[in-house]
Amino acid sequence: MKDFKKRYHFKKLIVSITVILILGIFLSKATIAQESTNITDTLRRGAVKFFLDCRFCDMNYTRQEIPYVNYVRDTHEAQVYLLVTNQNAGSGGDQFTFTFQGQEEFKGMNDTLVYTSNANETRTEIREKITNLMKMGLMRYVARTPLFSEIEIRNNSDLKSEEVVDNWNNWVFELQTSPRFNAEESYNRLFFSNSINITKITPELKLEIELDQNNNRQRFIEDGIETEYIRNRKSADILFVKSLGSHWSAGLKWEIRASTSENYNFNTEFLPSIEYDIYPYEEATHRQFRLLYSAGYQYSNYIDTTILNKAKEGLFKHEVRVAYQVQQKWGSVNVSLTGSNYFHDFSKNKIQLDGYIRMRILKGLSLSVNGGIAYINDQLNLRGDDLTEAERLLRLKEQATNFSIEGGVSITFTFGSIYNNVVNPRFGNGGGGYRGY
Repeated sequence: MKDFKKRYHFKKLIVSITVILILGIFLSKATIAQESTNITDTLRRGAVKFFLDCRFCDMNYTRQEIPYVNYVRDTHEAQVYLLVTNQNAGSGGDQFTFTFQGQEEFKGMNDTLVYTSNANETRTEIREKITNLMKMGLMRYVARTPLFSEIEIRNNSDLKSEEVVDNWNNWVFELQTSPRFNAEESYNRLFFSNSINITKITPELKLEIELDQNNNRQRFIEDGIETEYIRNRKSADILFVKSLGSHWSAGLKWEIRASTSENYNFNTEFLPSIEYDIYPYEEATHRQFRLLYSAGYQYSNYIDTTILNKAKEGLFKHEVRVAYQVQQKWGSVNVSLTGSNYFHDFSKNKIQLDGYIRMRILKGLSLSVNGGIAYINDQLNLRGDDLTEAERLLRLKEQATNFSIEGGVSITFTFGSIYNNVVNPRFGNGGGGYRGY
């Protein structure tokens, strides 16, 4: 009996020791995990607060590739503000400008980086290069935080120095065709759109040639009777610009077109032009204030006799345009005002205002306004005969009007956590997906 009790107490002791060891191991792992979490939290709290102002970037991809910063939703919360802008480049791609601006303890640490894509790069390649340049620009800030120890820098070992030879001498050609077709029992429509773009762009000159052709054919079938309506347009736009320094440029705008809706068998405008930009052209990705004056000759050969009983005519005209563009961390503005008239009769004129404004008003509150308004009194090409009901409803022929208005307003208010580091791509990317460039 005593031996049994001894064995019982011995087994109980073994079990107790085992339980204590298991609890010890568990508590040890929990402590290590907690310490690791504390270290991670400390590192995350010390990460750069980063605001990315880029309307064409894939935010999910950016967060995944750059996890060592805290993404905030408001510029006032950020230690580093990055504005990414783009404009068309001579290669057929885009030139992306990255403007880094330090705030709070990084105030005064500013930088500007530039990447130019080419027409042969895919959107995936462009997205990757945009993100890589962001990484490079952020390093000077990350190096001053506890997360510097988490960063590893390496280079492509296959990188070799090569001399770049441009066999095309800056000439770029782009061809595009877009046929469309839809049909129903009593209706069918065939639409063709074709274009050719030819450009040569250097720091000293800019040549752009655009050829377009549109053909829209609609067929209606009612009680066995077929009625066909055709609207087509052909155009050639030629722009030649020569640099005259950081603020001045001179050039030529030449337009040629034929259009059934606009009543043109043949129409051409030949307008020598001169432009002055108050800001240097080198700052074009951030701000522009351009004044453009054009004066020249317009010749028209009409399909039908006009309301002024003209079958063809040649007229002198001129045009003034003022355009203002700016992109800053408070928002962006793009506004242009254009006025034109004919020399033989100043009452034949047109004034048009177009604009887009996007502003951050308060923390989390932003306002976007876009639209255009035009006073029109220069429709010398209008047909003298009355339009049929079909021509009016289907917009087959241009109609008389004294004005046109279009526009829209958008107000956005966001509140809640200032951090948005989490990426969750389930059921699609929503508003954070890549939308092109």
